[in-house]
Amino acid sequence: MTGQEPPPPPTAAAHHGGTDVPENSPGAAVGVDDDRDAGIDGQVRGPKARSRTFAGILVNTALANITTSYLWFALTFWVYLETRNVIATGVVGGAYMLLIALSSISFGTFVDRFRKLAVMRFAAGFTLVMFLLSGAMFLVTPTAWLLDLTQPWFWVFTLVILIGAVVENMRNIALSTTVTILIEPDRRANANGLVGMVQGLMFIVTSVLSGLSVGLLGMGWTIAVAIVLTALTALHLLTLRMPEEVHVATSDAHGGFDLRGSFAAVMAIPGLFALILFSTFNNFVGGVYMALMDPYGLELFSVEMWGTLFAVGATGFIVGGALIGKFGLGSNPLRTMLLAVVAMGVLGAVFTLREWGWLYIAGIWAYLVLIPFIEAAEQTVIQQTVPLERQGRVFGFAMAFESAAAPVTAFMIAPIAQFWIIPYARSAEGAARLAPLLGEGTSRGIALVFLVAGIIMILAAVAAFFTPVYRQVSASYARAAAGAVDPEPEG
Repeated sequence: MTGQEPPPPPTAAAHHGGTDVPENSPGAAVGVDDDRDAGIDGQVRGPKARSRTFAGILVNTALANITTSYLWFALTFWVYLETRNVIATGVVGGAYMLLIALSSISFGTFVDRFRKLAVMRFAAGFTLVMFLLSGAMFLVTPTAWLLDLTQPWFWVFTLVILIGAVVENMRNIALSTTVTILIEPDRRANANGLVGMVQGLMFIVTSVLSGLSVGLLGMGWTIAVAIVLTALTALHLLTLRMPEEVHVATSDAHGGFDLRGSFAAVMAIPGLFALILFSTFNNFVGGVYMALMDPYGLELFSVEMWGTLFAVGATGFIVGGALIGKFGLGSNPLRTMLLAVVAMGVLGAVFTLREWGWLYIAGIWAYLVLIPFIEAAEQTVIQQTVPLERQGRVFGFAMAFESAAAPVTAFMIAPIAQFWIIPYARSAEGAARLAPLLGEGTSRGIALVFLVAGIIMILAAVAAFFTPVYRQVSASYARAAAGAVDPEPEG
């Protein structure tokens, strides 16, 4: 299902992994010797104590994610409300994902080379410095300069905030490896479900706070709140201890950007690269929504109302995570993943066919229900099949690969929509031609973009069902599932 079953012995195929698991893999066994080879002593504390530490790390990371997303969302809202320019919002969203893609392999390399809590503390401190710098810029730079896309101040201000938010993502890679260190193999999928539900809470809290903060407090006080919260999470990290990590795992990672090692670690597990490819399908259409979802919502609602309603839609993320925790992903996670992508394409195509607020929010809710299904499949497989000393680079490679898809479409669609599609849809001729399909309203151009993007997503996912790679990986999953016997976990 989702990796909740006890892992097979070292000589058996990993459940749903489609390949033999290396004997020193954290997912292959929980033996003390293997753990110590990876710098881990699982006998230092019992499972309950380790779970409490994981809970502390999870809550801390959740607050850090909420804070950085709160400031990033607020920046997007503020820029659009002050400029009414979708290019600006597209650039902000696209730049964020592009920076994630460019830096994730480096982040994964550092996670493999250093202690996980040390990596988290560094990321927290760096983010705090960046947010302090953005606050200083806001205080000394006239607002008109910050909002002028032709001036360097807009780009510098935006980049400082985004770099701080991006570096904070190093903590998410480290968090995924702490699941391997602190959680028993048969409970890792449950822990991943908690991570997914926390991410859902992040969307809810962030959207509400960002909308209300920009609307009621303004951008200056929003930055101040982000600085205070970031400082609190950094201080709390200093109180956490993880004695299971006796020393840094012996790793073959080199330098600060081990692309070759990352690729080799992924290719060492047959089918893992295909799994990352399938996950990337979700992100091709994501770039379109990243660039245009907020402008569409802000055309329908006030900034305060949009933030609140988006929070309602974001409860879908929690529902999706809960469904996975209860029912798993079925006998073939790849099939479940692609079916979810097809459903997301359908939703993306129809939830703006009419300029109705309730239809838009309901579509967002259903869309977010599906996201955890796509992410959960690869998360547990990586933790079960990849040795701990390589997991950082594998998670970083996956993040880089999947994140790279969204900026491409975000950067392309924002100017196309701003200069051609939206003006055409608002012209008398364009409005008349689009009315039978998309109805009437001021945002029919964005609705047209969503419709085309959803159709492309459906076609891509359906085509993936007929690829040799899909059949090969699905067959390996089926063989592993049929051969699994649910043995008693060792240790």
